[in-house]
Amino acid sequence: MNACSTLLPAIVRPAGENRGWLSSDHSATPVLGLLDSLGWARVDTPEANVHTTSPDGRVYIGWLPEDPAAWGRKIVWQVRVQPDEGAPWTQEFGLDTPAEAVAGFIATLIAHR
Repeated sequence: MNACSTLLPAIVRPAGENRGWLSSDHSATPVLGLLDSLGWARVDTPEANVHTTSPDGRVYIGWLPEDPAAWGRKIVWQVRVQPDEGAPWTQEFGLDTPAEAVAGFIATLIAHR
């Protein structure tokens, strides 16, 4: 079967702009900056882990670069949510997940609660 080229989908190529944020730099700055700007409670530990809690106490986000249990599961970010209705849930992100992607996940979570 031959298809007319005008009926085929167009090939989409990404623009030539820099997409350096697509690879992780192992920095917590995008996420912690977002949470600080929203007024979340924050505790920095001597081990360099950071624990944050939403103002209503329903969301916990941990940056756990020096937590042996987190490393055992190959994660550095942990998001725990206690919804008004339904079961609590957890989402974890590994070291290779860019912090910008984690910040985007959190921003979406906060915007749709």
